[in-house]
Amino acid sequence: MFIKILEYVRIAGVGLAFYLGYQTGFGEVYDPEAQLHLMIPLVIFFVAGLSGLEGLFFSRQSAALKGFETGSNYQIQSAIALLGFAFSAALVWWLNWGIKAELSVFSCFLFFFIFSAVNHSIQAVKHHNFKFENINRPFLVILLLGGFFYPLWKVWPLL
Repeated sequence: MFIKILEYVRIAGVGLAFYLGYQTGFGEVYDPEAQLHLMIPLVIFFVAGLSGLEGLFFSRQSAALKGFETGSNYQIQSAIALLGFAFSAALVWWLNWGIKAELSVFSCFLFFFIFSAVNHSIQAVKHHNFKFENINRPFLVILLLGGFFYPLWKVWPLL
């Protein structure tokens, strides 16, 4: 039950990050850097940070809920990688290294989750693993990309 709640907390957290980010970006003058400066670390925390903690401390329950094998060292390795994204995003934000550093961490995070969505899609089709936690990943990644499209498109010429 806790794992299902965590899934909804991740989704709600990303929604909150989008809301706050769009509120920040659309002031007197549109500021995509300010928007991304807020959205990137929050989204990475809610997605990668919580997923990493889930993978480390609730790995068996999480894998079972998704229909994956339990007790795999790859699951622990993946959790550590996710926490690495979260710590990197927090460090870059805390030290205020700027939008290019934030976008670097975000692009690594994003590629991980795009490939993860492909993996979940393959699991669903190839192994008929149609559990909600498995099939929602591709759709959530598409929504994530959609939410970031406008500020990324607007900040690109500024780099």
